[in-house]
Amino acid sequence: MNQTFAQPSSLPTAPVKKHRNLAQGVVAAITSSIQAGTLKPGEKLPTESVIMEMHGVSRTVVREAISHLQAAGLVQTRHGIGTFVLEPPAASLRISSETIRTIADVLAILELRISLETEAAWLAATRRSEAQVAEMGAVLKRIQESQSRPGSVESDVAFHLLIAQATGNRYFVDILSDLGHTIIPRARVDSAQLAQDDPNVYLERLNREHEDIYNAIARKDAEAARAAMRTHLSNSRERLRRAQEGMAPKDA
Repeated sequence: MNQTFAQPSSLPTAPVKKHRNLAQGVVAAITSSIQAGTLKPGEKLPTESVIMEMHGVSRTVVREAISHLQAAGLVQTRHGIGTFVLEPPAASLRISSETIRTIADVLAILELRISLETEAAWLAATRRSEAQVAEMGAVLKRIQESQSRPGSVESDVAFHLLIAQATGNRYFVDILSDLGHTIIPRARVDSAQLAQDDPNVYLERLNREHEDIYNAIARKDAEAARAAMRTHLSNSRERLRRAQEGMAPKDA
């Protein structure tokens, strides 16, 4: 591994006064050098004294900045040797709810969920514990009791996350947790209104779909669980697709 010292010129002095504190200014400068490739993985940062001189800050500020860089996974300190730039972490899937604004966005998320959660339901039916089935049943009851009240969305999210947890595969949980409330279309748009459905009929249909998923998982019928989840998500997609078509401008 290359352990040569980076030249002080490779760390441009940041206008620290624009940051909330001096340590953040040092963090921003070093981060910028790493992202620009000026400081490469394996290279050693300048000593604390050099960084202090470059930025006109105290040793305490430099150490705080290094601590932040360590927490961000950008550098690693080897006691008695120095602080070195780390290899960048592998890219991970992050889906921000802020980017999901339109019906088309929600439809795209539903397509992702169909491919993901149908298999999660299959796995959950084969791996679930009795305790997990009991939890799903309790959450399903809350969904039915809350109906159109705000709590129904929270319970709906919890129901799908419990199925993901029952797979025993943490990556299902990670992805659904990242999606958060975006996995429930009515948390983003009024699905019943857009589809011109009676709200009570709409919610009763959702409850039946959830019951079918729950019952299949409870009796360990993996194929039925997969089919019930696909039906549930495909129905949600179809309702939104019809709503989207109804909102499209007509040709003159």
